[in-house]
Amino acid sequence: MKFSIVIPTYNEAGGIEKLVTTLADVFTAHGLDGELIVVDDNSPDGTGAIVDRLAGRFPVRCLHRPGKLGLSSGVIDGWRWARAESQALGAIDADFSHDPQIIPRMVQALESGRYGLAVGSRYVKGGGITNWPLKRKVTSIIACMLAWPLTPIRDITSGFLLVRRDALAGVALDPIGFKIGLEVAAKAHYGKALEVPYVFADRVVGESKLNGKEITNYLRQLRRIYAGRILGRRSAHSAAASLAGAPAEKTV
Repeated sequence: MKFSIVIPTYNEAGGIEKLVTTLADVFTAHGLDGELIVVDDNSPDGTGAIVDRLAGRFPVRCLHRPGKLGLSSGVIDGWRWARAESQALGAIDADFSHDPQIIPRMVQALESGRYGLAVGSRYVKGGGITNWPLKRKVTSIIACMLAWPLTPIRDITSGFLLVRRDALAGVALDPIGFKIGLEVAAKAHYGKALEVPYVFADRVVGESKLNGKEITNYLRQLRRIYAGRILGRRSAHSAAASLAGAPAEKTV
């Protein structure tokens, strides 16, 4: 299976080369046909320039955007820019918080035909979190619980995923903030999803993008998705009621 994984970046010069080389090594070791797309939001630390220098040696390209436009929009732009032959599209953070070593299992899940979405998960057996204070762990669990009525995926706030490209056909992705995983899990037509366990490690280079604004954006995103579900059910109910009340057609 050919696939493309997007890495959205802003000021990730300290670790982007190591991440690209590590991912390329994983692809080679497992015979995977993957490409990397770094979507850089005009990082002042030169992240995009570093990726451009790596492009000749590794399966990576850099999409340069004019300014800080957001992580989720970066993932979506990267998916639009992915090579046409990629059958699956994915996303991974630039800070090594996501474990590249589980990507082969994610690819295998989609290749099996049983799953249309594979999610790197902290909240299934074998997964976990290191270096987080209790308050942040509790906040993360509550954020996931708020979305569980939308999907059976336990780690709904995970941004580490691989989805079949055809599962996104006709789907309007409109995320607020950086929770692209929630948007995909709640809207895409992927059938069954598999959560692949990994241990999340907090970033050691750069600064976390989680702040009060992003928490607010997540709640707004949840409200928008719930509202869309409710309106969709009402529309379906109205359509069914209209059909039930329509006169039967005459047989000629």
